[in-house]
Amino acid sequence: MKIIVCIKQVPNTTEIKIDPVTNTLKRDGVPSIINPDDKTAIEAALQMKELHGAQVTVITMGPPQAEKALREALAMGADEAFLLTDRAFGGSDTLATSTIVAAAIRKLGADVVFCGRQAIDGDTAQVGPQIAEHLGIPQITYAAAISYNEETGALTVKRQFEDRYQMLEVKGQCLITFLSTMAKPRYMNMWDIVDQDEKEVGKITFADLDVDKENIGLTGSPTKVKSTATKQFDKTIETLELNAEEAAKTILAALQQRHLI
Repeated sequence: MKIIVCIKQVPNTTEIKIDPVTNTLKRDGVPSIINPDDKTAIEAALQMKELHGAQVTVITMGPPQAEKALREALAMGADEAFLLTDRAFGGSDTLATSTIVAAAIRKLGADVVFCGRQAIDGDTAQVGPQIAEHLGIPQITYAAAISYNEETGALTVKRQFEDRYQMLEVKGQCLITFLSTMAKPRYMNMWDIVDQDEKEVGKITFADLDVDKENIGLTGSPTKVKSTATKQFDKTIETLELNAEEAAKTILAALQQRHLI
């Protein structure tokens, strides 16, 4: 079984900063991480590798510095990694991104594609399902557990809903998106950290893919981000010295005034 895991390097959202003039993300000095849901997808693939001898390939689209995320995946135990990088890819929305990633998956070949449910910087949950549509393969989203039957060649997936679970069985090519709660991603181990340093991260550019330039980048993106902003908090503080009963009445009145209760 060959598994391709699609990951994304995202800014650590606990340290997001917004440019007050342009209303865009300030990425300089903000640490980047592997998107949490995607890291769980890596863990799911590595468990398949340990139990059933699967080959795990990790891919990401981004600038050259996104190689760091791929190196981390290799250090976790992935077999190979590819970076999709080209100026022509810049400005791609979810549709254009999924077009590029799907073309790369066609080029590399895969039995199963694993993705995270959604990325913490966009929260659209669109790219995984869109990749499946481009490839023309079944998709199962919100996976909370997965198992593989070597005799039948079928994957059994436990799919989470708000109030219940759905058990699904799928054979052949498919795409699965995982919840971060599915498993706790493993730490990088010493031997894989050493091994990854000797592995080459493959580069895939626009010239390597069978895609129309009109369908990628800014030109091929039907959606545009108009602005980005963070919530501004009023830091005005009023200090009162009251007994317990008076304090309770004052807090109650303040909450009612703000229509919070």
